Amino acid sequence: MKSFRAPWGTPLRLISWGTTVCCVVIGLIMAWNMPGAMRWLALAPLAMVLGGALFTIRGYSIQGDVILVHRLFWDTPLPVAGLLSAQADPAAMRGSIRLCGNGGMFSFTGLFRNKTLGNYRAFVTDSRRAVVLRYPRRTVVLSPAEPEEFVRELPVADHGS
Repeated sequence: MKSFRAPWGTPLRLISWGTTVCCVVIGLIMAWNMPGAMRWLALAPLAMVLGGALFTIRGYSIQGDVILVHRLFWDTPLPVAGLLSAQADPAAMRGSIRLCGNGGMFSFTGLFRNKTLGNYRAFVTDSRRAVVLRYPRRTVVLSPAEPEEFVRELPVADHGS
């Protein structure tokens, strides 16, 4: 098994800190200003922070026939079987729009789209370290600490050179 860290890029740090601070401040303001019976609603912004934190990407590993995206409490498997190509591409997410998912609260995860990749699934913490995995019917983007080394470790014929 080969493991790779998932370092946070500057945009992820700024968005995560900014949204966390905003949610905590909003929760405190709500708790201070709401009538006693309604104060439990002040937990909603804090629940958003905790919900986002659950989907934090801690790293990636390649274990035989599967790539694992390590989350806080579980792993998301991606098959190596059927993988057509893998390529490190720091510009892969440029111009992307989020169709569904998390746009920067502890990770960039979900379904995204841009002109280059079309629709793709992202499990990213730093878009400058993007690795594009192409399957017959889908595209996935990851962001391991060492993108080129990650690509070399994958048993695919086309490393997108």
